[in-house]
Amino acid sequence: MLLKVTLLSFLALSLLAVAQQAPPAIAPAAPQSSSVSVQENVSYGIVNGEKLLLDVYSPPADPRAKTHPAVILVHGGSWSGGDKETMSRMASFLARSGYVAVAVNYRLLHGDENRWPAQLDDVQRSVRWVRAKADKLNVDPKRIGAFGHSAGAQIAALLGMEDTRDNSDAALRQYSSRVQAVVDVDGPVDFVPMGDAHDNGGLLSMFGGSYEKIPNVWREASPVYQVAKSNAPFLIIHGTQDDIVPMSQAEEFYDKLQKAGVPVELIKIDDGHTFTTPEAKRRMAFASLMFFDKYLGKPADQGK
Repeated sequence: MLLKVTLLSFLALSLLAVAQQAPPAIAPAAPQSSSVSVQENVSYGIVNGEKLLLDVYSPPADPRAKTHPAVILVHGGSWSGGDKETMSRMASFLARSGYVAVAVNYRLLHGDENRWPAQLDDVQRSVRWVRAKADKLNVDPKRIGAFGHSAGAQIAALLGMEDTRDNSDAALRQYSSRVQAVVDVDGPVDFVPMGDAHDNGGLLSMFGGSYEKIPNVWREASPVYQVAKSNAPFLIIHGTQDDIVPMSQAEEFYDKLQKAGVPVELIKIDDGHTFTTPEAKRRMAFASLMFFDKYLGKPADQGK
């Protein structure tokens, strides 16, 4: 019962935060380096007349690296709000560290429009777009990671677990949407406990029916049910004071990944759902950087 109430709170509070203002950036505040270039509002596709946009943060020139690893950054907002702008600080931080950081927008749930898995389809498309543009972006297409917060972490997790779901874009069919490393920050990973709730804060609308009627949709959207030895390495970061997504979700995910033989780390940070203290933001950012350096290879080592 506690888990159900907490997840209800997650959806309700997320929607309230989106209605009031954009969620605060979760990376440490720091001035952008003038040598980091940003291409804003680049189109990576059009779906049902809606243009899909992303921002590309390119690192300073480095004569030691012919190509760079890349990280896809996925914003939160209960799948119905939020914007890539909330990832700007983390993207700038990663770019200053030698990564091509790509902050993406995806279709948002509006009533019955853009139901799941529209969000996953879009972000998978963004990964394939980066691989298709690898030469232009100076990206090593074999070294792409994903970073997500909250609802964005659920999407990012699936990038490291599943192959492409939607192959409707013929120009991208030859490119994989799988990533090689995932950072999950405060992500909900198991929706099944909410399946028998009468009022679940929007999940019925998002999935298009109750768990009783369409259990496969609820399970397929839950990363804990996609765990396999072939999954990408994971770093799970979760706030010990998170009153929106319970710590038990992170622990369940960690345990299942570990038992499956997937490289996984769990870091617990003394803060809430959206990290507010400079210490928490700094720890999250540098832990993520060290993880990507470990599994994607240090940026200066690429292309040698």
